[in-house]
Amino acid sequence: MTTLVLETDPTAVAVRVADEKLTVDFADGRSISAPLSWYPRLLHGSTEEQQNWQLLGDGYAIEWPALDEHIGVEGLLAGRRSGESPKSFERWLAERRTSS
Repeated sequence: MTTLVLETDPTAVAVRVADEKLTVDFADGRSISAPLSWYPRLLHGSTEEQQNWQLLGDGYAIEWPALDEHIGVEGLLAGRRSGESPKSFERWLAERRTSS
């Protein structure tokens, strides 16, 4: 059996949120898309909040400061959805409603 070994660490270079998808472009030329439903905070964010992202480190993670959302590149590549509990998300959503 062989084991996959990454030649370089995957690093994000660009992010797009559109058409209910999160698309991330990587330094090695690949792109990957995931449904926004995997990341409820992104799904419920305004267009302005969705477009306000920044890369952490050398592109190992993506952060949306206004949404308090952080997605690691390795988790995205592995197909991991948000690990936030429904209770935590509901509390966050309720706080957003009261502060609007």
